[in-house]
Amino acid sequence: MIVIGVDPGTHVTGYGVVSEERGLMSCHYWGVVTTRPRDQMYLRLRQIADGLRQVIREYSPDCLALEESFFAKDPKAALKLGQARGAIMLVAAEEGLLFDEYSPLKIKETVTGYGRAEKTQVQLMVRNLLRLDESPTPLDASDALAVAITHLTLSKIKRL
Repeated sequence: MIVIGVDPGTHVTGYGVVSEERGLMSCHYWGVVTTRPRDQMYLRLRQIADGLRQVIREYSPDCLALEESFFAKDPKAALKLGQARGAIMLVAAEEGLLFDEYSPLKIKETVTGYGRAEKTQVQLMVRNLLRLDESPTPLDASDALAVAITHLTLSKIKRL
């Protein structure tokens, strides 16, 4: 199974492509789609969608796993994040991908064993779990890889 994990954002959206074969997870690719805050929102959403679509077409994942929104104190920021998540969900549907969502708490708990782990702890565990020579950067990309790892881990448990 090949999974693209996505850490949504309107300025930086992280993504990571991970697969599992015979119980070993492998990282195929990671990166970010960066938009310019000065651009109008519809242009930023198109850039996020186009960037993810390109990665999906290159790596042919079976599903897309997305980090759920968390409660934000700033309603305007929450709305913008919701728009980015909507664009990502639309791309998943258009590309015919299965889709799952995971809370930040569940992702951190699955990857590090502690639901309140810091981003750098998540990054270190992602590096270890995927046996990478370097830590995936930026943190948005390592968070996206953590989303993919979470999906692979939890979907395996569901199949048992």
